[in-house]
Amino acid sequence: MNTTRRSVLGLGAAGLTAAVLAACSSNGGGGSSDDPVTIGFVAVGPEGAWRQANEQNIQDTFTEDAGFTLKYAPATNLDQKSQIDAFTSFIDEGVDLILLSATEGSGWEESLNRAQEAEIPVILIDRGIEPDDTDLYETRLAPDNVAVSTSVAEWAKSTFPDGATYFVLEGPAGVSVVNERNEGWNEVMEGESAFTDLGSQTANWSTEEAKSVFETVLKSNDNDVQLVFAQNDEMGLGAAQAVQEAGLTPGEDVKIATIDGTEAALQALADGTLSFVAEYNPLFGEQALEAVNTVLEGGEVESYIQVESTTFDSPEAAEEALPDRKY
Repeated sequence: MNTTRRSVLGLGAAGLTAAVLAACSSNGGGGSSDDPVTIGFVAVGPEGAWRQANEQNIQDTFTEDAGFTLKYAPATNLDQKSQIDAFTSFIDEGVDLILLSATEGSGWEESLNRAQEAEIPVILIDRGIEPDDTDLYETRLAPDNVAVSTSVAEWAKSTFPDGATYFVLEGPAGVSVVNERNEGWNEVMEGESAFTDLGSQTANWSTEEAKSVFETVLKSNDNDVQLVFAQNDEMGLGAAQAVQEAGLTPGEDVKIATIDGTEAALQALADGTLSFVAEYNPLFGEQALEAVNTVLEGGEVESYIQVESTTFDSPEAAEEALPDRKY
């Protein structure tokens, strides 16, 4: 993304919110109990612990007490058409701003152009669009998927200095975060001749699908798979189930690295079932609030606002983090 096209205003979320709330009393430009800002949230909906935490955090941030009316529109069975219909309805209603977390990266140009014609700003939550035309939205808030998956690959290299056989469990095809996670992993692993790539397959973020997929992978490779990179925690936990049912020990015979950092994954890391967990922090409602208020005030924001995340590489690190894990 082009991160130089826009500049972030140097105000904290609390101060910026106060400025917007004060402005609304004189010009209607912000949210208050008398004149709330209406936001349409085109969301993904049920998809796992990370998504639930992220969308609940957004809903908990943009409340009536904060001066907002948030209209939450989760996708129907992850269907993009239902998202486009919701997006169109929000334009027709004349909402003040739209938050978009897309089920699929492509196919949004027409909708975003319509929002632009209606002078309704759009902010992307987590997932990007393809092609990434930063003229069609204000900003995207998300952790850096490339950096997160690069951290997994670098851990794999250090854990297996002599190389290993590995398999990748991917998220749904066509989703921007999947492409970005592949990019970070591949940039590191493609030049590593000691590693043997056994392939990749989507398991659609699902524990059950991942278990089924990896059962087949183990059988077709005579259980000789040393490493799994699962692009989310649920798929990693499914791979662990498949390893156990094959009579192997996850964390010993097969090391499993995942992305998200949910409580279930950290507990599995603490128990030794998973080997590495890269956090993909879902709790960025306050950063979204600051960006929304800046946009509503007519200010400029960066085209990409990075959400800081961390990694967990040991049972001890997981145990330390677990008491404060909120998702």
